[in-house]
Amino acid sequence: MIKVSDIARTKISQLMAEGGFDVDKDFVRVGVKSGGCSGLSYELDFDHKQQENDKMFEDNSVKIVVDKKSFLYLVGTILEYSGGLNGKGFVFNNPNANRTCGCGESFSL
Repeated sequence: MIKVSDIARTKISQLMAEGGFDVDKDFVRVGVKSGGCSGLSYELDFDHKQQENDKMFEDNSVKIVVDKKSFLYLVGTILEYSGGLNGKGFVFNNPNANRTCGCGESFSL
C-alpha cells in the first residue's frame, strides 16, 4: 500500500483538475524505472486506463495505480509534497530505500 499525505492530496487534486483529469474517477500512476544517480528512479503521472498487471489502492481519497514490478519497490511508501525553498515537488518517503540521491528522485535498495 502507498499512503498519500494531506498536502500531496491537495496538490494532486489541483494538478489533476488543471490537466483535465477527474480525481474521483482517474488515478495517479506511480512506478519505478532503471536510471537516476542511485540506480532506480520514481515515476508519477495521471492516468485513466488500468493495465492488466496493475494494483490499485486508495488512500486519502486518491486512487493510486502501481504495476506489479514497481509495487515491490514501493510498498509502504508515503507520497508527500514539498513546496519549500529547496524546490517544489512530490517526495517519495520510501522505507525500502537504502540510499537516495541528493535530489530525492532516485534510490537504491
